Amino acid sequence: MKRRTFLTLAGGAAGAAVLAGPWTRRARGASFGVFPGGTSSVQIPEGERAKKVLEIFLYGGLSPWETLYFVRDYGTPSDPEAPNSQYYAYANANANAINTCGSTDTPRVFGNDANNAPVELGPFAFRLWNRQDVVDRMRIVVQRHNLEPHEAAVPQALTGRPVGQPSAAGLGAHIQRARLDAGLTPNRASPHSYVFATGGISSDNVAAAAAAGTHPGAARPLLLKTTNASGFINLLSRNTVGAGRANHDALVGAYVDQYNARLTWPDRGRVRSARTDDLIVAQQTTTRVDAIRGVLSDDLLAPRSNRACGTTRSSIPHIGVNAAAGLLTHPTEPASYVCVSDIGLFEASGGGGYDTHTDNAIDTATNFDNIMAALLGVINAPGETDPRKLSLDDTLIILNTEFGRTPTRQGNTGRNHHPYGYTTAFIGGPIKPAHKGVSGAISRRGEATAFGTATENRMAALLALGIWPFAAEGFNVADSPSATSELAAAQSAMSKFLGRQS
Repeated sequence: MKRRTFLTLAGGAAGAAVLAGPWTRRARGASFGVFPGGTSSVQIPEGERAKKVLEIFLYGGLSPWETLYFVRDYGTPSDPEAPNSQYYAYANANANAINTCGSTDTPRVFGNDANNAPVELGPFAFRLWNRQDVVDRMRIVVQRHNLEPHEAAVPQALTGRPVGQPSAAGLGAHIQRARLDAGLTPNRASPHSYVFATGGISSDNVAAAAAAGTHPGAARPLLLKTTNASGFINLLSRNTVGAGRANHDALVGAYVDQYNARLTWPDRGRVRSARTDDLIVAQQTTTRVDAIRGVLSDDLLAPRSNRACGTTRSSIPHIGVNAAAGLLTHPTEPASYVCVSDIGLFEASGGGGYDTHTDNAIDTATNFDNIMAALLGVINAPGETDPRKLSLDDTLIILNTEFGRTPTRQGNTGRNHHPYGYTTAFIGGPIKPAHKGVSGAISRRGEATAFGTATENRMAALLALGIWPFAAEGFNVADSPSATSELAAAQSAMSKFLGRQS
């Protein structure tokens, strides 16, 4: 066959392989995620570990003052240190948003922070208080870093690594690698990890959630654009190859085998070639797209709409969250990780759902209410046993964001980027009612005085799943503040984010 003819015929398969991603068991290398000896103190008992993770990335930077971290005494007009700040910077606008959304400004103390300040869930989070079962399994964690641009803060939040590090990998890649190396489902065709990264500004690097870093290509999660699902489904159909699919696959397989043979010494075995390993996996995956298509059913990404704070629109976050629930609860090939990028019921002024340089009150209230409605709608309530919904007993839910918003005003109605004190949340999985609470603290001036880091966030999620996070492709001791050993770093991350002491 002529080279040009071969490349033409291979085009349809290549598109499917690249988009679908190679996720069958990789060919070489040691197991990732296995706990070494001497680490029993940070190994969560098997029956208490999370089996899967739903991560919701609140894209744009969630303002904590009205949602997950409201200290009623901070920022009042009479506050001696920072008057008219935090929640009270927009007290009137917040009151109007509360009224529009059907909430009330009722004290809802969640727990005391490290400064012993009583932290409330803000009035924009009122839906959470209607689900005490969820609140009782939630841990709010104060985080801090020094990166103000989205372009740097987003990938750091999603990978735990600063921009530019080759080892930066999304949580899904770590999880998929561990699942593949465990070898429990060697014939599985569908991925263990998915990322829905629709919307936003491309330079903000939201797709970093699907980065594989220095893991083999087989660890890369499947990245889907919610608004272009039909295009991906068409690729899985492999229409370019058509009726000659079987012959085409046999031919490509023969060529791959020939190349692989050229890398093999008769008496010493094959040389190391990570790219060839990835090629082999991609070729094998291409031949199994029907199995992948079986998991990605036609109705998985069906259009959905929602009404939040008086606004009714098509809701992309609802599509992503419901698709995530479907993948995580699939009866035969359930996913272990799904990340949904929450771009809001509508975009905020700066892009995304929470980049509120103007209209902070109503935009934050509407978009946070929208995602809470979507999330709570796919979690089984007490006494409910819907197999299509998530159980907090085996699912860890992470509310993540790249930074918060300034405690003071920007212009007349907005808030600027504020990485110096913001909040994320871990819900369910190994977090039982005994582990509920607030980790860290934010001062009256809006700056974190005790906090976790983006890297510890990623470490803790892996530990919650029973995956050891320290490896060349993962993290190291230097990634944890003040830790002098891997064990100490693991203990710090577990204590802050999971509320578990070794």
